[in-house]
Amino acid sequence: MAQVTFAAALNQALRDALAADERVSVFGEDVGVAGGVFRITDGIARDLGEDRCFDTPLAESGIVGFAIGMCMAGLRPVVEMQFDAFAYPAFEQITSHVAKMRNRTRGRLSLPMVIRVPYAGGIGGVEHHCDSSEAYYAHTPGLRVYTPATVEDAYVLLRAAIDDPDPVVFLEPKRLYWSKAEVDLKDLAVRQDLTPPGRAVVRRRGDDVTLVAYGPSVPVALEAAEAATDEGWSVEVVDLRTINPYDDDTVVESVRRTGRCVVVQEAQGFAGVGAEIAARVSERAFHALAAPVLRVAGLDIPYPPPKLEHVHLPGVERVLDAIARLQWDDQPDLRYVESARGGSR
Repeated sequence: MAQVTFAAALNQALRDALAADERVSVFGEDVGVAGGVFRITDGIARDLGEDRCFDTPLAESGIVGFAIGMCMAGLRPVVEMQFDAFAYPAFEQITSHVAKMRNRTRGRLSLPMVIRVPYAGGIGGVEHHCDSSEAYYAHTPGLRVYTPATVEDAYVLLRAAIDDPDPVVFLEPKRLYWSKAEVDLKDLAVRQDLTPPGRAVVRRRGDDVTLVAYGPSVPVALEAAEAATDEGWSVEVVDLRTINPYDDDTVVESVRRTGRCVVVQEAQGFAGVGAEIAARVSERAFHALAAPVLRVAGLDIPYPPPKLEHVHLPGVERVLDAIARLQWDDQPDLRYVESARGGSR
């Protein structure tokens, strides 16, 4: 079985979707000849035709508006926003029209489009190039929000998003584009036993505490869970995979077993997705909790310059500090507290 990158899995998912359905097309800024900023669409226009994968003007609101019209004509567009914060000029189109069309027409008209958004940090990018915008979309009724954390899910969730009859904001963690795994993409294309969108996956089993994460925070949670074994802590890691739909059952079942929960997100903490998860866990598993639900998140600041990125983003030490605060002793392990103050690993 070959090593496949996250980016290559996305590329193959687009190719397979285009081959399977003539209504599907891919377009955005520089996605045609150049293959996109991150080369996710590399070679698609050459191999499948410039009428199926093509460039657009630098106008995000126009890109999404054009996609709305295509959906109304019975097509299934997949559009790319070049960077997370570049999508904001299209925000009015997304929230006022894309998200509301099915409700506005009483179900007579759906908009089966996918809006691909490279998001979050970890690449040393500057402001407007590294933003965690998931809460905006998750807060908008009518939008589905997917965010894969593994190479397999990059393929599986993108194919599912393209097949979905409703609009999907597909958030791609930029730091994971170059991650690799042994995956048989041809096998994934035909398998019928794959975990569907809306179902979370337990990536690591544990008994003492549940880490809930999604997208770029999943590898951080897994690394922290491995490091926690040195302290004798057995840590379970739940990967949400999709923020909307959200899988209450898997998360709550895990927390009821472990009795403790930490939510890890890269976005700033205030009013974020992690706050919603913490609230839902507290409401549904209150009597099973041995301690309050804690959150580990980015700082409540605009995205910092690249040299300060390591301070802003939650790392392993900050996750371990949160786990320590949930343990049976009242005092946390000060090693993790001090290291977290100095930055994250």
